[in-house]
Amino acid sequence: MHRRFLAAALVALLSLPALAQERSITIASTTSTEQSGLFGHLLPIFTRETGIAVRVVALGTGQALDVGRRGDADLVFVHDRPAEERFVAEGAGGPRLHVMFNDFVLIGPAADPAGIAGQRDTAEALRRIAAARAPFVSRGDRSGTHAAELRLWQQAGVDPVAGRGAWYREVGQGMGPALNTAAAQGAYILADRGTWLAFRNRQDLRIVVEGDARLFNQYGVMLVNPQRHLHVKVAEAQRFIDWIVAPAGQAAIAGYQINGEQLFFPNATVPEPVS
Repeated sequence: MHRRFLAAALVALLSLPALAQERSITIASTTSTEQSGLFGHLLPIFTRETGIAVRVVALGTGQALDVGRRGDADLVFVHDRPAEERFVAEGAGGPRLHVMFNDFVLIGPAADPAGIAGQRDTAEALRRIAAARAPFVSRGDRSGTHAAELRLWQQAGVDPVAGRGAWYREVGQGMGPALNTAAAQGAYILADRGTWLAFRNRQDLRIVVEGDARLFNQYGVMLVNPQRHLHVKVAEAQRFIDWIVAPAGQAAIAGYQINGEQLFFPNATVPEPVS
C-alpha cells in the first residue's frame, strides 16, 4: 500500500510541469463564426503555431459582449460595430480591431409570396414582406444579425413588432436553428452568408436579396479589460489577437472555403503605436 501511494504521488508530481505549461484562452464569439465552420478551420492552425488551446463560447453578439463584461472570457470576437464601440467606451475592453467581413443575405422560399426575388434594395424588400404579411423568422436573440435586421426594418420604415405572433416570429435562437425554423415554415429570414453557405437543411429556401451595401457585415476583436478582471489571460489572448490580424491569421481566414466559395474576407486593422 505504501509503495502504491509513493508511485501515485510520483506520477502526480511528474505531471505537474505539463499541467503548468498548458495554456488556453476563452473566446466569446458569435454563432456565425462557429456554425459556418470558420473556427473549426482557424483554431487548430492557431493552436499548432502557438501551443495555446482555445475554448469558444458561441452566442449572439449581445450575449457574447455580456460574457466579456462579466470577465468570463479573455477576448470577444463579434459583429455588431455599434455595440462593440459601446463595449470599448464603457471600459469593458479594447482596443477594437477590424478582422474580416462578409455580408448578410435575405433568404426566402422558392414561392416568394412577397415577390422580392432579385430585389437589390433591402428596405423595399422588407416593406413588401410586411405588406404581404409573409412569414418572417427573426433570431430575436440580441445577436449581430438580429441587430442588423432591426436596423434594416427601421430603414424600411416598418415596425415588425406590430406583426409579432402573426407573420413575424422571434425564435430567440442562433443562426442555424433559426434557419431550420424558416425552412420548416417556408419563411423569409436574414442570415449571414457564411452560415447560409454551411447550412444543409435548406429545403426550398434560397437567396432572394443580396448585394445591397447595407448588408455589409464587419467583424471585430477586442481584449477583455484585465484591469477589471485580473484573471484575464492577457499574454495568451493578445497572442491570438496579434495572430488573427497578422498575415498568417488573415491568410487562414481567406483560405476557408465551402464548395470553392470564400466565406469571409480579411480586412484587419492594426492599432497605431502609442507614442
